[in-house]
Amino acid sequence: MVQKKQNGPLASYFDNCLEDEFWGEKSWEKAESKIIKETVNTVISKSGLASDTIDYCFAGDLLNQCISSSFGLRELNIPFFGIFGACSTFVEALMLGAIFTESGAANNTLCAASSHFCSAEKQFRFPLELGNQRPPSSQWTVTGSGAAIVSKNGKGPFITCITPGKIVDMGIKDANNMGAAMAPAALDTLLTHFKDTGRNPSYYDAIFTGDLGYIGKEILIELAETKGYNIKSNYNDCGVLIFDKEKQDTHSGR
Repeated sequence: MVQKKQNGPLASYFDNCLEDEFWGEKSWEKAESKIIKETVNTVISKSGLASDTIDYCFAGDLLNQCISSSFGLRELNIPFFGIFGACSTFVEALMLGAIFTESGAANNTLCAASSHFCSAEKQFRFPLELGNQRPPSSQWTVTGSGAAIVSKNGKGPFITCITPGKIVDMGIKDANNMGAAMAPAALDTLLTHFKDTGRNPSYYDAIFTGDLGYIGKEILIELAETKGYNIKSNYNDCGVLIFDKEKQDTHSGR
């Protein structure tokens, strides 16, 4: 599964690509902790900031009690907020980091998230050892991590506006079709943002969702049209972008 990211369309943008899912560890969960640890160390190094100048850390993953983040970042000695937003965890961290810095509660906040295909399948669907057949609507959770530092000072890019989403449950019960389950909440968030800001979709160079996959992406486009918004020309989904569906056989995407 790691090789799918290495061979995917965005591989050239990654700081590091792993050779296998264990990365020298004895379990997938330990590998994920190592992944987020190394990612955070990389972003701190790139920022040029001393770690003791980072006031808070907001981080999460897909596992119970955020164990990958907790164990991976325990040596940082930075006040830690474990967060969970599934596909929105990283953006949730950026939102909280922006609020803390803008309010004066912090000068620098570390924001991070991670996931691991093998541990996520065990968490949300079936252990891989069972060898269950994956239906075409299923997605491939990324084995990887991302991190950023939100600072009070700097040249940007800037976070200028945030619109938190609400829980929107339309009764989708198929764990192998998460795109359909998440699309209504994505729509509600976009509509709220457009109304709050008075902007139209055309205002933006690009609009992204986290992981609706191919099926959820098409559902969102159709749902937006029913509300009078055309997002087709500048909208895309990260789950669609991360893999090449045809060459890598990733079903509905990420």
